[in-house]
Amino acid sequence: MPEFERRGRFDVSAADAYAWFSSAGSPERLIPPWVNGRVVARDPVSDGSRLELELRWGPIATRVLASHRGIDPGRGFVREQLSGPLTRWTHEHGFVSEAEQSCIVEDSIDYELPGGVLVERAAQERAERWLRRLFEFRHGRVRRDLARHAQSRAAGPLRIAISGASGLIGTQLAAFLESGGHSVLRLVRRRAAPGEIFWDPLRGDIDARALEDLDAVMHLAGESVAAAPWNLARRRAILDSRIAGTELLATTLAGLKRPPTVFLQGSAIGFYGETGEREVDESAPAGSGFLADVCRSWEAASRPASQAGIRVVALRLGIVLSPRGGMLRRLVPTFLCGFGGRIGSGRQQMSWVSLDDVLGAFLHTLLEPGLAGPVNVVAPQPVSNGDFARSLGRVLRRPTALPLPAGLVEFALGDMGREMLLASQAVRASRLQTSGFAFQFPNLDSALRFELGRP
Repeated sequence: MPEFERRGRFDVSAADAYAWFSSAGSPERLIPPWVNGRVVARDPVSDGSRLELELRWGPIATRVLASHRGIDPGRGFVREQLSGPLTRWTHEHGFVSEAEQSCIVEDSIDYELPGGVLVERAAQERAERWLRRLFEFRHGRVRRDLARHAQSRAAGPLRIAISGASGLIGTQLAAFLESGGHSVLRLVRRRAAPGEIFWDPLRGDIDARALEDLDAVMHLAGESVAAAPWNLARRRAILDSRIAGTELLATTLAGLKRPPTVFLQGSAIGFYGETGEREVDESAPAGSGFLADVCRSWEAASRPASQAGIRVVALRLGIVLSPRGGMLRRLVPTFLCGFGGRIGSGRQQMSWVSLDDVLGAFLHTLLEPGLAGPVNVVAPQPVSNGDFARSLGRVLRRPTALPLPAGLVEFALGDMGREMLLASQAVRASRLQTSGFAFQFPNLDSALRFELGRP
């Protein structure tokens, strides 16, 4: 039967590598961004514990159920498919010490494709290519995560609550923090299960007692600004979802006997409005337009927390790159079909950031006591829309000769198209970089290749 083996050297102890791979957050972090999958249920690795995934191919969804055995703490464990799309899948994880801060991670997979010997022989080469691509991604992400977590080791395990934990950023942020040994509590709008906190921001209802004795609260909840054109009802939903949730959290935290030391809230570089060719940083005033108004009100809603002595940081996010959501999710299918190109003139500046650098920025600002107020989270170099299109076409190996006219964007999307697709925003992450933050993906090509699995 087919077997696949991969060995990788990591600059951490075997115990630290084992702790990462056996954590409750690791399965979510190990699903490649270009794979349409999610973790349904998971527990830290122990004898008999189970992991359930959902994988999608178009409209077809498949559940994968796996269990763990052969637990040898610090040295290895086995994850084995109980049910799923493959006839068999047994994955042995091994961790071998080389030195105090160096180890070898060994992956050994014994698998059987469905359909019998003839199908297996025909698909063997393709399966091997897919596994090589998968493990190049996995080992790359694990190395970067371990490097980030090494910076927080002195702080010890933290207790952190996250709102919006089911969204694009929140899902990965919660998993990233859990893989680093931190305890994450997710705010939910239904009956809370263990590890969850109930809240209903539009009704002003929250379980305040569950927020006592936390180290930090990270607030990401809010209606998507890109889900539908901005009619009057949509504008109201976008604004209300941000103001109500932020005010509820800020006032509740301010009234606690033992409040967290830091409140990190999501915001956006839409705060600056249209900047043209002019570069701006956190010292720039608010711009004009709907997004600028939303961001200004959104950040102001956290004032009760800062007045109570809680350190408040507003992370103004740029265009977050991930094929699972946002702009990239919409662009990739179009480019793969050969219909990609610039939007409008292509001269408008785009301030982008990789998803993994967003997670690193949240952890960095959490641990950096000198950071308060607005912090821009964008890669060091903004690019023009035309350069972005050419870079994406290069990574996907597709032409980029079909521009999207500005008039069509304005006709179809109105203000939403003008502010989100045609506006120029050249933004610098001055405070983040001055405080010592190191970007893992400062280059657009490398960020796109990693997110899309195109080494």
